[in-house]
Amino acid sequence: MEAELAASINTRTKLHRETSCSTTQEPAKFNTKAVAPLGVRVRKLFKEILANGDSAKRFTIIVTSKDKQTSETIKELLKTNINPTEIKVGINALKTLRNGKVLIETNNKEGLETLGRDINDKCVVRLETHIQKLRHPRLAIINIPDIITTSNIEGTLITQNPGLNLANGDINAKFTYVTKKHTRNLEVEVLAQVRKALLQNKIKIGWLICRIEEYISVNRCFKSPSYNHRAIDCKGEETCPLCAGRHRLRD
Repeated sequence: MEAELAASINTRTKLHRETSCSTTQEPAKFNTKAVAPLGVRVRKLFKEILANGDSAKRFTIIVTSKDKQTSETIKELLKTNINPTEIKVGINALKTLRNGKVLIETNNKEGLETLGRDINDKCVVRLETHIQKLRHPRLAIINIPDIITTSNIEGTLITQNPGLNLANGDINAKFTYVTKKHTRNLEVEVLAQVRKALLQNKIKIGWLICRIEEYISVNRCFKSPSYNHRAIDCKGEETCPLCAGRHRLRD
């Protein structure tokens, strides 16, 4: 009993000392970064990845079957006919997709093109390839004048905004649309470096100074309700987006 009592007193004394020491430390500043414990993976935000330059380019190619074979069969055909060692291509990933396709990721663009040519030469009868390309960013020019159309917007921006150093082909105008606030906007597709220059500056169009925003369009089904498809193409059941009941939203 005496030994247990002494151990209990030592434990309480040690705990009291640790608590006292922790209270005397300086409070954490707002600009300090939190350090995760060992073995715990910290998930970064997308803006943090872009700010640190950690976003590596991914070079991927999609392989499909001409005779509607499964993704596992496509993988077996690739492993049987294609030898990455012979064509000197490093394979980062070989994944099966839900739609019966296979995705292959390589180290660089040259290796991706070499792999695509080899697949087309040796498996052209049964397989076909499609190299994925990055989409250009889209912007919305807010409250444009009535005289501006999709055909003259590029020339107007180049003429009235010489400081942006724009050239022919940098801007691809898509369409104009009117919002609920009765403002007339124009949606354009631009290169990555042009996007950065436009967002950081105010542009002059006619007698107006227009602002530019990111153009974000979300395709949503009003039947399921799910994303990335329309109600006319929906194969799901009628679902209320408020209560998840099997009825329409209007009911």
